[in-house]
Amino acid sequence: MSRKNIAVLIAMLLLGGGIFAYELRHVQLTQLLKMFHQLNFWWLGLAAGCMGLYWLMEAFVVKLMLKGRVVHFSFKNAIRIPLVEQLFNSLTPFSSGGQPAQLVALMQSGIDGGRASSLLLMKFIVFQTMVLVNFILTLIFGFELVATKFTYLAWLVVFGFVMHLATISALLMIMYWYKLTKNLVRWVMHPLYWFFNQQRVQRWETSLNQKIDNFYRESLRIKKQGKMLFEASILTFIQLLFYYSVPYFVLLALGLRPDFITVLVLHIMIVMIISLFPVPGGSGGAEVSFRALFATFTATNSKLVLAMLLWRLLTYYLGMFVGMFALVIKPDKVEELRE
Repeated sequence: MSRKNIAVLIAMLLLGGGIFAYELRHVQLTQLLKMFHQLNFWWLGLAAGCMGLYWLMEAFVVKLMLKGRVVHFSFKNAIRIPLVEQLFNSLTPFSSGGQPAQLVALMQSGIDGGRASSLLLMKFIVFQTMVLVNFILTLIFGFELVATKFTYLAWLVVFGFVMHLATISALLMIMYWYKLTKNLVRWVMHPLYWFFNQQRVQRWETSLNQKIDNFYRESLRIKKQGKMLFEASILTFIQLLFYYSVPYFVLLALGLRPDFITVLVLHIMIVMIISLFPVPGGSGGAEVSFRALFATFTATNSKLVLAMLLWRLLTYYLGMFVGMFALVIKPDKVEELRE
């Protein structure tokens, strides 16, 4: 990790500590400790296990996508990828650092940069598509629950959905309507010449066109691997279900009896809201959203705060610390197969 990353890590831990302290300001320490001792650690272990299975399923996706491309990609190498991704997602706004970190991790294993980029592109498309599928199912079966009780959060959820839909639509346009996309970029960039320096806008346009060209070349490979993409999609869908299930087991650990589908719907909503906050990990927005949505399960403020703290520790900070451990592990070198 660079000094900048270490500084951001420390800053995020301090910010998290500050948020936790703020949330605990009206909770008596003795009451909190009493509830902690009353926790059902078996259920809490299942919550932690869901996070472990979330990373495990992503490791299987990585191995699946590298099948037939390298002689042997060890499980140690495969599990290292999502853990490194988790760390750098936690340290960067909008989780933007996860992709470059995975690319470096794959190249450290001896995989060519172009092939690694292709794999990560496939993985990104599959993951975003499955996030969208889960969210659409949520809109169909559970949006009324949020819309009727938490109107202000419902608008954030819709906005998050629109952003994800726009991302997927842009990727699909490049894959299937390449020339149209290039023309659209040119039309969109043209008004910028009225407000910015011409050379600067040309640099922006050149850079954007290069990224579109690279994506299109990689997409030609992707479209030839339909069966593998289908299998990866199934694994990713299951992976997300494990992640979305974490707060259900946290609430069970606190002695509550929530409805599983309701918790699943609310957590999907929270994840969509978090994606809108530019602060790494959606800090602040995540905690506020959790408290607002999950307050329906308990009238006890201290129990709700403890549920939020445990959820945040498992879904955010645990990955950060496990990722630091994965970062220092030396990967096994692999031999690539010729295409």
